[in-house]
Formats: sequence, structure tokens, C-alpha cells
Amino acid sequence: MSENPTPNRVLVAGCPGAGKSTFARRLCDRLGLPLVHLDMIWHKPDGTHVTHEEFDRSLDAELARDRWVIDGNYLRTLERRLARADTAFLFDLPTATCLAGAAARIGHPREDLPWVESELDPEFVDYIRRFPVEQRPQLLETLGTRPAGCRLVTFRSHAEADDYLERMRQD
Repeated sequence: MSENPTPNRVLVAGCPGAGKSTFARRLCDRLGLPLVHLDMIWHKPDGTHVTHEEFDRSLDAELARDRWVIDGNYLRTLERRLARADTAFLFDLPTATCLAGAAARIGHPREDLPWVESELDPEFVDYIRRFPVEQRPQLLETLGTRPAGCRLVTFRSHAEADDYLERMRQD
């Protein structure tokens, strides 16, 4: 890790349930960066969401800052976030791992969502199952067009993400 500069503007992307928010929180603890969960910008506590315009204004305010970790996919805004990011982390984990991760958080308060999920929504399960075919290709394509100054780190397991954070701690 020491050959890489310390990141200041980081995005964390991947399938829901992959562990993005947990990693982002741990990364912020290591680096002292402010953490932004896109789900908290988009969703209201009653389960509805803000308009695209409201979301974009909030996101633009975050992107204007010098330091941040932004957690979430929101492919519509990925290019804009990549244009400002110096590091992108991609969680490219198996679907079964993501489904297990989504199921494990049911009934637990989370800082990345403004309500507590009481059950695993069947539509959300279907979204996770379809993610490798419907979202992943676009995510990979967009990450592939990131600016030259934006480093991409891909994790294919939780162990790889844990190892990354451990190496960071040791440096």
C-alpha cells in the first residue's frame, strides 16, 4: 500500500449486500474522511425518496468538498463522481454472498439507510439476483472510463477488503 498515495476522494460501488457500507465506514475510520451514503441522500425515513433534482443538489454539495468517501452505486451519477474521485473501490462479489449480506442486515439499524428493514423485500432480492446481468456490465464499463488519476481497486471477497484495510493499518 505504501506505493499508493492516501486517498482523499473515494467512491465505493458494487452490488447491494456486498459490504460496501461496512468497508466505507472502516475506511473512513482509518483515513478520517467524511462518509456520505447515497441511500441517505436519496431515501426519506418514510420509504419515499427525494426528486432527482434534490438528490443532484445534495450530491454536488458533497462532491465540491475536498475529502470524502461516497458509498453507493447510483449509476446515473457514477461518471460525475468518478470525475472527482482519486480512488474507486469495486465490490465484485458472488451473488450468493450479496444475498446473504442483504439478509443479515434485516432488523438492524444502519447508518446508511434511514429506516430499519423488517423483512427482505422480494423485489430487492430480484434486483440483487439480476445485478450481474443488468447493472454490473454498465458499472464495469463506466469504471473503465475513469480519469487516469483515479485508481481502481477491486475486491472479489470480504477477505480481500479486510486484507486491504489491514495493510493500510500497518503502513
